[in-house]
Amino acid sequence: MQVFNTLTRRKEELKPIMPGNFRIYVCGPTVYNYIHIGNARPVVVFDTLRRYLEYRGNKVRFVSNITDIDDKLITKANEEGVSMQEVARRYEAEFLKDCEGLNVLPPTVRPRATEHIEEILSIVADIIGKGYGYVAKNGDVYFRARKFKEYGKLSHLNLDDLESGNRSLRHTLEDDLKEDPADFAVWKAAKPGEPYWDSPYGPGRPGWHIECSAMARKHLGETIDIHAGGEDLIFPHHENEIAQSECANGCEFAHYWMHNAFLNIDNRKMSKSAGNFFTVREIAQKYGYEPIRYFMLTAQYRSPLNYTVDLIEACRSALERLYTCRENLDFAMENAGGESEALTVKARFAREKFCEAMDDDLNTPDALAAIFDFVRDANTLAPDASKGALEEAAAVFDELTGVLGIVQHREKEAVPAEVMALVAARAEAKKAKDWARADALRAEIGEKGYAVEDTPQGPKVLKK
Repeated sequence: MQVFNTLTRRKEELKPIMPGNFRIYVCGPTVYNYIHIGNARPVVVFDTLRRYLEYRGNKVRFVSNITDIDDKLITKANEEGVSMQEVARRYEAEFLKDCEGLNVLPPTVRPRATEHIEEILSIVADIIGKGYGYVAKNGDVYFRARKFKEYGKLSHLNLDDLESGNRSLRHTLEDDLKEDPADFAVWKAAKPGEPYWDSPYGPGRPGWHIECSAMARKHLGETIDIHAGGEDLIFPHHENEIAQSECANGCEFAHYWMHNAFLNIDNRKMSKSAGNFFTVREIAQKYGYEPIRYFMLTAQYRSPLNYTVDLIEACRSALERLYTCRENLDFAMENAGGESEALTVKARFAREKFCEAMDDDLNTPDALAAIFDFVRDANTLAPDASKGALEEAAAVFDELTGVLGIVQHREKEAVPAEVMALVAARAEAKKAKDWARADALRAEIGEKGYAVEDTPQGPKVLKK
């Protein structure tokens, strides 16, 4: 499998440090509100990556954190007059509901920043001990960005250019706390009304970037295979993670960096001020979660994705085609009488094309195309297929859609006995050429919420 490595700006063969074992860290949400539709993209994309790696026989240790200490959380808590922890736990629970709805596998570990203060202070101490960090007179601890000679290697930005062009780096040094404008905080001194923890530098709280460095080291080791997230995290978050981790640990932090592109709304950047800000929850309430997941797979993850109502409705229609195909395969298996093995060949070819697409930097649009080509073949060939061919086709269908995390709601509801009795009576009426009674029975079946379709294999009953 090849993936695009943001660090090298090229596709590379994906090779784990330990053969057959991948260690992956994906930056999770800051839990101060419901996640918006853009937040869902890395969640779905890298869940799909994990599923595919496991499908190909690898073991994956997948870590995705919860940021439960942050300025946004503190502001939200103060606005509501509650504790920061109360806000964090409330929206963490809502995030997990959305993850379940999106059929996202639980990570191997889901660490919270506030439960890793000891690990955070440990890596801060390592940074200071190696000369890359210093304690300001107010108790803040800063990282010497300029001392790390490779700073900017992920974002491919020059520190001098950043300083001249970025207001956040160009600001006046407050009371000479910083040695250099580019330095960033790894530990922040406590302010009145903010949560804090005791430290060797006085009461305070962690900086955002150091949290992920500490949690990755704790749960995955000093060097990991893949670090992933949205492209908005490349700078400064991931750039700072690299600097902190590599200076503290004395080795490479991650071999591969993967980033998904932005999501727009009707070709415009999503923002509350523009009135085009949508949470996953409110879209799911109208269209369901599965169309959202499907939508995230319709573009290659490094390509921009544009959300529109027409597209989400098209995704819902596409899913209906997949469900119909799978139901048709079930029906064909129950009534199998053919001898053709042609569907077996098509199923194996679909698996091959699917894997080719996924091996090419997680090309989910082409993977979906392979599935739909197979759907067309299955709908055509199923009536004449042997039972063995149908069983293999169904197994391949479930494999491929399972990798993408779709077509998971196949709880088959048993048709009521009274409806099946009407179906049988209609069949007898047709056999006797009593067309009026057959039509009346079809209407009665319809009144009970079902439809009957005549096929060469016999009547097929569908819920309306």
